[in-house]
Amino acid sequence: MPTNPEQRKGVILACMAFFMWGLAPIYFKLLQHISAFEILMHRVVWSVLFIVFIVSIMQQWHKIKQVIVQPKLLLMLGLTATLLGFNWGLFIWAVNNDHMLDASLGYYINPLLNVLLGMLFLGEKLRKWQGVAVVLAFSGVVIQLVSFGSFPVVAFSLAGSFAIYGLLRKKLPIESLPGLLLEAVILLPIALVYWWLMAPTPSSDLMLNEWHTNLLLVSAGVVTTLPLLCFTGAAKRLQYSTLGFFQYIGPSLMFILAVMLYGEVFSNERMVTFACIWSALAIFSWDSYRQSQKRKRESTLAPAKAV
Repeated sequence: MPTNPEQRKGVILACMAFFMWGLAPIYFKLLQHISAFEILMHRVVWSVLFIVFIVSIMQQWHKIKQVIVQPKLLLMLGLTATLLGFNWGLFIWAVNNDHMLDASLGYYINPLLNVLLGMLFLGEKLRKWQGVAVVLAFSGVVIQLVSFGSFPVVAFSLAGSFAIYGLLRKKLPIESLPGLLLEAVILLPIALVYWWLMAPTPSSDLMLNEWHTNLLLVSAGVVTTLPLLCFTGAAKRLQYSTLGFFQYIGPSLMFILAVMLYGEVFSNERMVTFACIWSALAIFSWDSYRQSQKRKRESTLAPAKAV
């Protein structure tokens, strides 16, 4: 456990963020009687209102003004908003249509895709063991494709959309919260038009819903934003390599929920793919820890050499 108070706070915030993301399927399962598109619409609308409230409290409106006067940044945010909306909608659909194991697999694959994209587009070098991890992960997918004739479309769509989203946001000079608000605002007109034009459903009129259904729908804003705020706080206090060790909490909780609570079948084809991904992540985590320890030793020895 870190001895620095700020690092301890970072560890707590990281655990909170990834636990909330991992347990989010429970929330969406409570809304299983509502279509994924309708839930997504509520997620966008109430996220805008909740983030506006948070931005006002944190007094970050000046950061948003700096972005909206730059058309190129707004255009890029339009692209990231599209990716984010797709990822949100597909995740809701996957959870509520008994594809939670696919969602779990997707978020296990995500950090490995991040490494691959970093190498291809950011000029980052792939270390030997990182390369082994990436090859092993994709081998699991190839084995599933050849042996069982199926490709994990949902898993790779979730992982790919979020990895590309992360890559684009990494290159944009925009902080997390103001960027998320602008992305949600970009999606807002589409959500409102859908709300206005969609065919009436048993839950489309909030005035006719039971109070607990409306409470769940409005809570979509909190469910979306709160873990992100915790993650942002953790990222400021912890090294990125350290933060990476916590990211497996989310998909692990999804996996446990899918198998133990919601009865999804852990078939042979999934077992092979998951085994390869888990092995790849073990190698990836070991290599990250080894590199982190090496940097610490080098930083400790550097002052001594200077003396």
